[in-house]
Amino acid sequence: MLVTGSFAQAQERTPAQQALASARFTIISPFPAGGPTDVLARTLAEGLSARYGQPAVVENLAGAGGNIGMERAKRARGNGHTLLVVPAGNITINPVLMPNFPFNIQRDFTPITMLANTPNVLVVHRDAGIDTVDALIAKAKAQPDSLSYATPGVGSGLHMAGELFKHNAEVDMLHVAYRGTGPAINDVMAGVVPMAFSSLFSVMPYMQAGTLKVLATTSALRSPIAPELPTLNELGVPGIDVSSWYGLFGPAGMESELVQQLAQDAAQILAAPDIQARLTNQGMSSRSMSPAEFASSILVETREWEKLIQARRLVAN
Repeated sequence: MLVTGSFAQAQERTPAQQALASARFTIISPFPAGGPTDVLARTLAEGLSARYGQPAVVENLAGAGGNIGMERAKRARGNGHTLLVVPAGNITINPVLMPNFPFNIQRDFTPITMLANTPNVLVVHRDAGIDTVDALIAKAKAQPDSLSYATPGVGSGLHMAGELFKHNAEVDMLHVAYRGTGPAINDVMAGVVPMAFSSLFSVMPYMQAGTLKVLATTSALRSPIAPELPTLNELGVPGIDVSSWYGLFGPAGMESELVQQLAQDAAQILAAPDIQARLTNQGMSSRSMSPAEFASSILVETREWEKLIQARRLVAN
């Protein structure tokens, strides 16, 4: 009876589901363990394994700003069993910021769906003497380049949030690029740098403990995760809408049925109440899109960043 039941279940699956149930999954996270990319990769791995009865392994292939993991995903077979979870900056910013960027996003990868996003925030050291966005702008205008701000690195979405803030607020501040959010926030905590643009995911514990002061979010609207935080738009710096999103991609050449099935799987996995609670506790919220919507949003966002990068004359190697 058990054999018959399993056979019937397999027969009820669509061809795409049968193909996905035929082998183990590898989910590539191109950054170290513990960050939001890794959290989402592991959540997805657990869900796919439960759905298809196959092992799902997360590979943390950090290095070269995420390019090592992306190269591994690019070279994989497009059968749906090797997937990539990657943040927005690697997809929509680096291609137009870095002259020698080694990938063509549209040619080398298949966009499947957005997985989640987390608001970005402007945070200051609690003893920096900057209690409001107005005070920050006034100080920056009175003493150009006297203020510095930390980000996880050149070309990150948070670097671009800082550049957009400077552009729209008409101020000059010094960008201090770190190799990751952890070192950047550590130096703000130590008072080495007075402020930072960071994801809410990374500063939520310090915000709750009162060791860092969040001045505003960089989203267009207040976040449901932290509705008490005002936006920069509300505080007089209009035109800023920068959140950190994370997407699911496969290698180029994936069949449409597989892409549609994986997008559906990811949306259902992340919609589970326990997963929603887990993400909220870490400052993230799930965000699903159809593959077509996701691909279109990537093109639109890339064009917007290209305009800012050209206006600010930014370049990175």
